[in-house]
Amino acid sequence: MNFLTIGHRGVMGVEPENTLRSFVAAQEAGLDAIELDLHLSKDGALVVMHDTEVDRTTDGSGPIAEKTLAELRALDAGRGERVPVFEEVLDAVHTPLQAEIKDKQAARALAEVMNRRDLADRVEVSSFHDEAIAEIKPLVPGVRTALVASRYGTDIVDRAVEAGAETVCLNIRRLTLEIVERARKADLKIIGWVVNTQDQLRLVRAFGLDGATTDHPDIKRTGRFTA
Repeated sequence: MNFLTIGHRGVMGVEPENTLRSFVAAQEAGLDAIELDLHLSKDGALVVMHDTEVDRTTDGSGPIAEKTLAELRALDAGRGERVPVFEEVLDAVHTPLQAEIKDKQAARALAEVMNRRDLADRVEVSSFHDEAIAEIKPLVPGVRTALVASRYGTDIVDRAVEAGAETVCLNIRRLTLEIVERARKADLKIIGWVVNTQDQLRLVRAFGLDGATTDHPDIKRTGRFTA
């Protein structure tokens, strides 16, 4: 079984998160996939940013949803980087992507881009929102989806199955053998996050997970030797 190493917002432990610079660095580090986050701007652009507001990761302030793309472009997202849109990431790297829908309204816009550019094989869609996963499934033929959870119990397996997800992306701090076993019985893949230390890597490998999301590219180099 191949163990996947997924770059969290690119390689956010090294470069400004969710920027083209971070995504290119993740690709150059040889990570198997790159995770990013999607919101809609005021004028409907698929903006790559984690928070609902720009305050933490840029020199601006206020909600993304209240800013046009031009206004977002004027912000510094770290080291002179600009806030990218999803289509720019597609052009900047060829590594497979895990696109996380943060704003439920972004599901249809993402589906439109995926269908237009035939991305079902390259882009896995993830979300904390069950309804976003359920919504995009019929819109993009063959799309792979993942339900993300931070605080969860064994019910996460039933939620994932009901939403039509093939994978669960789970906070390793709440992971139990019972949840892993239930997920396996439901034929779900399991990705653990966030895995930034050797102890955390040993934990997810001991649980037999399918992969790990990490802030640091070094995890990729050491992962193959950890069991």
